[in-house]
Amino acid sequence: MSTAAALLAPAIARLRAAGIIDPARDARLLLAHALDLPADRLTLHLHDPLPPGAAARMDALIARRAARQPVSQIIGARLFWGRQFIVTPDVLDPRPETETLIEAALTAPFARVLDLGTGSGVILLTLLAERAQASGLGVDISPPALDVARRNAQALGLEGRAQFRLSDWFTAVEGRFDLIIANPPYIAAAEMPALAPETREWEPALALTPGGDGLGAYRIIAQGAAAFLNPGGRLLMEIGPAQGAAVAALCRAGGLAGVQVLPDMDGRDRVVAAAGAVGGRG
Repeated sequence: MSTAAALLAPAIARLRAAGIIDPARDARLLLAHALDLPADRLTLHLHDPLPPGAAARMDALIARRAARQPVSQIIGARLFWGRQFIVTPDVLDPRPETETLIEAALTAPFARVLDLGTGSGVILLTLLAERAQASGLGVDISPPALDVARRNAQALGLEGRAQFRLSDWFTAVEGRFDLIIANPPYIAAAEMPALAPETREWEPALALTPGGDGLGAYRIIAQGAAAFLNPGGRLLMEIGPAQGAAVAALCRAGGLAGVQVLPDMDGRDRVVAAAGAVGGRG
């Protein structure tokens, strides 16, 4: 009798040979997916007889991971801030570091949120799920990404409070907001070849790099944000760990006040926070 446990060792060996950093973790996640089980229930079923087709499904999943496709794309979901979000190759894979952005946003009240470059909608939807009276707009230049964001809003029951719109940063945005939040593309063109294959080959380049020095999106956002902030409203942007000083300077040049650089859980610069003028601007 073949069991689920018998599939693990060869899968781990195959992933290790492909250069996967944590082959045991990924093999377990993919085995749970092949068996249609929650990952935290896998251990309880390792010695059950294999269902029909499970071995073939596992083989196909391991082949995709060995080709360096991210696990989140293979299983179609990523856990972020305690919630499952749909992930496809059309959107950036949510990172744990981005939770620093959520943590900063939740330190002050907000009723209306603008999420620039919303991608999967993970940032906007997490904030709305945490603040039941808030509503927001997510904009992106990618129609397929907006489709994923709308699916996530529906899955979380937030479609009544979250709108999504095709826009190149502020071009199709109207009104003012208490909070503008963004995780824009920030990888410099020269840094792209050094990225892990999971990122460089499988995630959308549009969400990773603006080209050049990696600061192009910040220049647009920092210059335009004041005109869309309510008096005393906040701007929060995720940054690369070496970009704090440069992005903070762009915010000051854009007329924003109270500029701060906030660290992530590892102590690296991760978020630039700024505020609109008390009396409003723009």
